[in-house]
Amino acid sequence: MQRLRTPCVLLSSLLFLGACTVIPTGPSVMVLPGTGQSIERFRADEAWCRDDAMRQIGGKTAGQAQRESAVTSAAVGTAVGALAGAAIGGDGRGAAVGAGVGLLAGSAAGGDAGRRSGVGTQQQYDNAYIQCMYAKGHRVPVPGNVSYAKPVRAAEAGIPVPPAGKPPAPPPGVR
Repeated sequence: MQRLRTPCVLLSSLLFLGACTVIPTGPSVMVLPGTGQSIERFRADEAWCRDDAMRQIGGKTAGQAQRESAVTSAAVGTAVGALAGAAIGGDGRGAAVGAGVGLLAGSAAGGDAGRRSGVGTQQQYDNAYIQCMYAKGHRVPVPGNVSYAKPVRAAEAGIPVPPAGKPPAPPPGVR
């Protein structure tokens, strides 16, 4: 009984901790109304762009994609574990142990796969939302990677240096 209790406690803890994660169901970026546009126009455009972004990612929220990926990985892990346990153990007990180990391993892998799937879906949604809002004339976030370019000296740019000394006199008739 003690052998079975430890994995059950571990699995329960992982499930409870995973349930605490909240994936946003909308954009995770801030967009501001365009210059001269009313807040009513902004809200109408935002609602339309949210729907458009949802259609572009297949109608699933990031949370749904995360859950589906995690469940699929856990199910595959259980099946593979049961097959391996049956092949190694040869009896029903080996398959049960293999299924349990496969469920644990599949759940762990599924949690990570689900997280990555959720993050990827959220990024796709945000990109579609930003493109739509920008096309409608609103202000959207831009990357803040501003680089400073060191000024180039004339000699480094291949421009010939003027000769030393006093410049020649201007041509006759020019003041």
